[in-house]
Amino acid sequence: MGVFLPLHVALVPAALLLVAADDLKPADYAADARSIEALVNKNYAYLERFPGERMPLTAKLRAEAEKVTTARELTRYSERALSLLADHHAITGSSLKDSWAVVPSYSDLWVERRGADFVIEQVRQGSPAEKAGIQAGDRLSGVGGVPIGQAVADFWADLGTTGGGDRDGYAARVLAASRRDRERQLTIRHGASERSFTLPNLYAARSGDRPALSVVRGPHGLTIRFNDSLGGNSTIAAFDQAMASAKPGERLVLDLRDTASGGNTTVARAIMGWFVTKPSSYQVHRLPTEERETGIPRQWLEQVLPRAGKHHAGRPTVLVGRWTGSMGEGLAIGFDALGARVEGTAMSGLLGAVYDYKLERSGQTVKLPTERLYSVSGVPRERFVPRYKISR
Repeated sequence: MGVFLPLHVALVPAALLLVAADDLKPADYAADARSIEALVNKNYAYLERFPGERMPLTAKLRAEAEKVTTARELTRYSERALSLLADHHAITGSSLKDSWAVVPSYSDLWVERRGADFVIEQVRQGSPAEKAGIQAGDRLSGVGGVPIGQAVADFWADLGTTGGGDRDGYAARVLAASRRDRERQLTIRHGASERSFTLPNLYAARSGDRPALSVVRGPHGLTIRFNDSLGGNSTIAAFDQAMASAKPGERLVLDLRDTASGGNTTVARAIMGWFVTKPSSYQVHRLPTEERETGIPRQWLEQVLPRAGKHHAGRPTVLVGRWTGSMGEGLAIGFDALGARVEGTAMSGLLGAVYDYKLERSGQTVKLPTERLYSVSGVPRERFVPRYKISR
């Protein structure tokens, strides 16, 4: 079933996999590689995105599967196969030192294709890109010395397919985040001028010693900022401590703009539990796999419950942006359902709830969005956009 860990925590080097390589034959790795297509077709919740509602596995990747003989090759193949989904939430559980960075967890430029341009829609706060002076509205014009249009086309051609539309935005974001073992070479157009940047990747640049929360009292009340910490249960105690310092009726701002790695529902329900006095629905789940197998749809409401001795009157203002991801997005639609004011922009748009699937012979894991998620009003979570721009 689902394991809702921050994506950067869930990834482990391929060398640390539990299944001993000595126990496997080359044919076992090839068999696991071949099994990924059926695994996706059975469990992926968003097959309607593809022709025939089937995984768009290419002839090139099918041929590659037959040549997989080692754990490392299987990890690389799994990464490449899942890239065909153009879904930032579909990833492998193991990785290589030169794997592509996980987006949005380890990215700092949100890029969308707009006609012939690749527009930088947002820049992550405090990131290497922001510190270098790259701004929202700039254009990404090249990566690694290659024009971005060509680099995106090459990304898809390497997988035996073509891009187009939103798929090209996915590829551009991956290319801008780069591989995790090297610096990034980006060419950025600002107005009529163009400049080249050499930036560290976020695996090297991110600090691991940040507190779970940053708490500031200012003119807008008490602001609690989550530092990509929705996946650790210790965040519950930190949030409870912050809330204990809130004055009765004080205005609260919950800043979810740095929650790109997602988290788990326990932490989310603990946070929302401060703001309800009775069981309250916050999210709708749907399981397409069961409907495919039985013909009977399955859907359910998830609720948040009050927490004994922990309540704050009124509703917080919730801030979101492109690095509000997964469980951060769940909190946003949850607070919206509870009547809170959600401010900001479109979020990461990560699809569904991720389940872990172990490949039968090697024990390697692939992570697939398996449940579809909706707001209580029926809006797909990935399409939710706040009604309010940030007012500060």
